[in-house]
Amino acid sequence: MLLLNCDLGESFGSWKMGQDEEVFPYIDQANIACGFHGGDPIVMQQTIALAKKHDVTIGAHPSYPDLVGFGRRSMNCSQDEIIGFVLYQLSALDGMAKSQGMVVDYVKPHGALYNDMMTKESVRLAIMQAVAQYYRPVKLMLQATNHFEQHQLEADNLGIDLIFEAFADRCYDDDGKLVSRSQPGAVHTKEKMLAQVKQLNEQSTITSINGKCLKIKADSLCVHGDNLEGVAAIADIKKLIEGT
Repeated sequence: MLLLNCDLGESFGSWKMGQDEEVFPYIDQANIACGFHGGDPIVMQQTIALAKKHDVTIGAHPSYPDLVGFGRRSMNCSQDEIIGFVLYQLSALDGMAKSQGMVVDYVKPHGALYNDMMTKESVRLAIMQAVAQYYRPVKLMLQATNHFEQHQLEADNLGIDLIFEAFADRCYDDDGKLVSRSQPGAVHTKEKMLAQVKQLNEQSTITSINGKCLKIKADSLCVHGDNLEGVAAIADIKKLIEGT
């Protein structure tokens, strides 16, 4: 059965992002911002506490150092820089989690770092190396695509485990990539979202923006916490996944 994950803890100071408390009762995995695109020490503590309350697995959600742009702007960073800031953010969240008796299970990059990971081998390998260098085993979450065998081989070479994810609320291009948020229809309405989840859960396929049927090997399904329609549909998505 598919797990359900959500990007959370992305508020910062007096600026509120997402509907975290409404989401937690329905999810299995929480991708928690680590301060580089959203999140601050208080928000991180509160989000970890919510995960503990609802028995939800937590993952680090690192990004490029781009607080102003919410981590959605690509940056031309070296591999050493990427390894450094991924390890920094993972360590920060893991240390705060440990203080509450929790542990970070995986890493899921955010925004432009995630997109670059999926399109640029050098970025992906730097992130994998960061995960592999951590002092204990943690998994890496990345998008399920038709290149999953290549990605699995890369991970195997570094001795790390992968979690492949699909997206409930995002439209796919014909090549299996996500349609850019700048394009019309990139984020699904509730109706399209539920149809995509049903198809993925029953057939392990999704239908692209141009009607192409794509095979998706996924372990976890993402609903974005900043998508209000996604949050409103999350109870129905959970029922579809569980077959209830």
